[in-house]
Amino acid sequence: MSNEIDSLALAQVAKMAVASSQEVVIVGGGAGGLELACKLGRKLGHGHVTLIDRTLFHIWKPSLHEVAAGTRDIHQEGLSYQMLAHDNNFRFIYGAMTALDAPSSTITVDAINDEAGSEIVPPRQIAFGRLVIAVGSVSNYFGLTGAEENTISLNSTADAEYFRRRLLKLLALADLKKEHTPDAGIDIVIVGGGATGVELAAELREASAVYTDYDFPRLHPDKDVRITILEGAPRLLAPLPERVANAATKLLRERDVRVVTNCRVASIADKFVTDSNGNNYPSDLCVWSAGIKAPDLLKTLGLPVTNSGQLKVDGALRVEGCQHIFALGDCAASVSADGRLVPPRAQAAHQQADYLVALFMRESKGQVASSATYVYTDHGSLVSFGRSTSVGTLMGSLSKLGWFVDGFFARMMYTSLHLMHLNALLGPIRTGVTAAASSLMKHAKPSVKLH
Repeated sequence: MSNEIDSLALAQVAKMAVASSQEVVIVGGGAGGLELACKLGRKLGHGHVTLIDRTLFHIWKPSLHEVAAGTRDIHQEGLSYQMLAHDNNFRFIYGAMTALDAPSSTITVDAINDEAGSEIVPPRQIAFGRLVIAVGSVSNYFGLTGAEENTISLNSTADAEYFRRRLLKLLALADLKKEHTPDAGIDIVIVGGGATGVELAAELREASAVYTDYDFPRLHPDKDVRITILEGAPRLLAPLPERVANAATKLLRERDVRVVTNCRVASIADKFVTDSNGNNYPSDLCVWSAGIKAPDLLKTLGLPVTNSGQLKVDGALRVEGCQHIFALGDCAASVSADGRLVPPRAQAAHQQADYLVALFMRESKGQVASSATYVYTDHGSLVSFGRSTSVGTLMGSLSKLGWFVDGFFARMMYTSLHLMHLNALLGPIRTGVTAAASSLMKHAKPSVKLH
C-alpha cells in the first residue's frame, strides 16, 4: 500500500499543500494521530489542522492480523486519508517526515516517487504552529541473527498484504505437491507470544479451514497448515493476567497450534528457526512479533529521547524542552501515575488524542491551560480468537479489579473497540452504515480473500 499512487493522490500531492505557521500539524495517521486530526478538524474547521502520513489509506492496526490471514480485505475496509480529510475539515499531505527544524518551526516531508523511482513531487517544507509526532513503532529485532532478513513483521498494511500473498502461494504449491508427497504442507512460525502473535495464530487456523474448502482440496487445514508460536517467557501474553494467558493457551492447543514457551530464539534462517538449545523449527513463513521500538527517525530530530528511542514527554505530552512540540502513542515515553511507562496500546493512543483535543481547544479559545496532566486509564485487554470468540479482562485499574471475560460476549466487546475507533473518524451514522455494509458483504463474497 505504501507504494500505491493513484490519480487522486497525484492530484492531491501536486498541490503541494503547505500548512501555515498557525496550524496543528500531526505526523502519523495511526489510531491516535488520525483520531486527533478528525476531532480537531471538526471542532476548529478548515485551515487549522494538517495530517501527514507516508501512506494513502488507514486501517486499524489491531486488525492487521486479519488482513494477513485474508479474513479482512484492506481494499474494501481501508479508509482513504483524503476522504477523511475532506469529511473532517483537515488537510492531508502525502509523504514521510524526514527532518525537523525546531527553531524555525518547520519539518521536511520527503519526495514522492513513482514505482520506477522517478520523482513526482520534490521534498517540501511544512510550517507548524504546534507539532504532534505520532509515528508509532517499528519492530525491534534486538540484533538477532537473520531476524530482519527472514521474517515478516505486521507493522503496516503492506506487511500484512505481503504475508497474505506469500501464504496463498505456499498453499497452492503445497496442494500441488500433496498428490505425490503425502506429508506436504506449510510450516508457519510466529516468534513472540504477545497479543499480535496469539491473534495471528488463531486467525490463521480459522482461515486455513476456509482456504482448503475453497481452493486447496488436498490439504487438511489442521495437519497440513502447521502453526507454531515460540515465546521466551514462561507463558503467553506475559503482560496480561495469568487466567487470560491460560485460557489463550488452551484455545490455541485445542486448535492444533503448537505453543512452545521458555524458548529463546538464537537465529532465524530462510527455512528454519533455531533456539538456544539447538532445536530447529521448520518455517516456510516466519512472523516476528517479539518486540517493538520507536522509529530510528526520532533520534535524528534533535529532540530528547530515551535509551529505547522514544521521545521524552512531560505530563501534558509536550516534548521536554519544546513548548510547541508534542508526541503521543507508541513513540512517546509517557509516564503513568504509578511511575511506569504507558503501554503501547491503542487505548492509550485514543486517550492521549482526547487529552490533546481538550488541551488545544482551550488554547484556541485563549483560556488558561489546565494543570491536569494526562493520566492513563487501563480499561483492560481483549485478545481475538477468530470470528466467534475472544478472551481478556475488562475494566482493569478503573475498578482495581480485572473481570475475566471470554466467548461470544468478549468477542462483541472486542468488535466494539473497532467501532469506537470508526465512530471517532466517521461519526455514529456512517459508522453504523459501514458496520452494516461490512456485515452484508460477508454473505456476498468469500470468507477469505483469494486474490
